[in-house]
Amino acid sequence: MKIYPIETGNFKLDGGAMFGVVPKTIWQKTNPADANNLIDMSMRSMLIEDGDRLILVDTGLGAKQSNKFYSYYYLFGDFSLDTSLAKHGFHRDDITDVFLTHLHFDHCGGAIEWNAERTFLQPAFKNAKFWSNDKHWKWATEPNPREKASFFKENINPIKESGQLNFIHSNYKDQIGFDVLFMDGHTEKQMLPMLTYQGKTIVFVADLLPTIGHIPLAYVMGYDTRPLLTLKEKAAFLNQAADKEYYLFLEHDAYNELCTVQHTEKGVRLKNTHKFIDIFN
Repeated sequence: MKIYPIETGNFKLDGGAMFGVVPKTIWQKTNPADANNLIDMSMRSMLIEDGDRLILVDTGLGAKQSNKFYSYYYLFGDFSLDTSLAKHGFHRDDITDVFLTHLHFDHCGGAIEWNAERTFLQPAFKNAKFWSNDKHWKWATEPNPREKASFFKENINPIKESGQLNFIHSNYKDQIGFDVLFMDGHTEKQMLPMLTYQGKTIVFVADLLPTIGHIPLAYVMGYDTRPLLTLKEKAAFLNQAADKEYYLFLEHDAYNELCTVQHTEKGVRLKNTHKFIDIFN
């Protein structure tokens, strides 16, 4: 097995929304905001090369939305999915599986693209199986008013229409090749890949832990549908991560690819941050 971080792009989000009830005077110490109260975010995917399978975890925003839409998120930097894949010698047509942690637009938007004539939408990975789960799929296709703005039909429906949609079931390790942790605080049945790699455990933490600034329990996004459940899920997960020395793969932290956590008198806190290549080679 070989794992690669894949940078699909950077964007900005409102810092207050990203930290919920935590005051700006506190959260800006780890996530400084610009003059518009926006903080830097990444959309970092994970690529897993395992035998004859090439599995991409999440896809970023993609490029099919309007310029007006992208202007709301202040895209910056030179990263893209295709250039990041090419850096490691791959093309999107090589992808055999696309594993979607959940169906919010910044995680699955890149799964679908326009055809050359811009007359219909199609999978951006023509040779891949797409993986979700039935409970989250229902949640996303019958959205509640709070989350409706994050679930775009154009990102979701074409996956099913293509015939490439698959659902993870209880035998998910046999299906996809790694363990999956389910979390319900951010959205219903968000899926976190958990892998043993080079003798260490890596967890792709997605929106359970967007950045290192979100490690303290009360630092919960305003986007979470069940913040009290997020608190409970984070507490259990972070205690386990500290006990078992997990490496946490950060999808949205613009400046840190990996982190570890430790027990302190104040609870679980950041231990170290790392470049992926410095720990795994």
